[in-house]
Amino acid sequence: MSSPSAIALTVFIAWTLLLLILMEVIRSQLVLRGKVPANGFTPDNANLSPFMQRLARGHANCLENLPIFGGLLLIAIATGHTSVTDQLAYLFLGARVFQSLVHLVSISSLAVTIRFTAFALQMAIGLYWALKLLAAA
Repeated sequence: MSSPSAIALTVFIAWTLLLLILMEVIRSQLVLRGKVPANGFTPDNANLSPFMQRLARGHANCLENLPIFGGLLLIAIATGHTSVTDQLAYLFLGARVFQSLVHLVSISSLAVTIRFTAFALQMAIGLYWALKLLAAA
């Protein structure tokens, strides 16, 4: 991988996968310990601990945003316009991972505000990328 855009896209995908793996490892342990039947899980982990609910939501949030931001990165890579996305790729990725980590830690008012700030940064970067990619087309 030669560009920050390709690295950011790959790490974004890997981060999303890591959250899924963490959730499934914990779920598997719950099943093996007899605390939850194998068919006793809901997609949002509503019947599990608050951490597991936040983990499910954090993973879902990554999945919801991957097509948008990942798509912009992929367009830049596919069209040879990574000069548009490379400069902010790592800042975007840092904001994405930070948002997820805050999501896992707390749902307090302060945490939600911090999480939204990280997401707002991602949205601003995404809008900038979209406009620059459209101008380059």
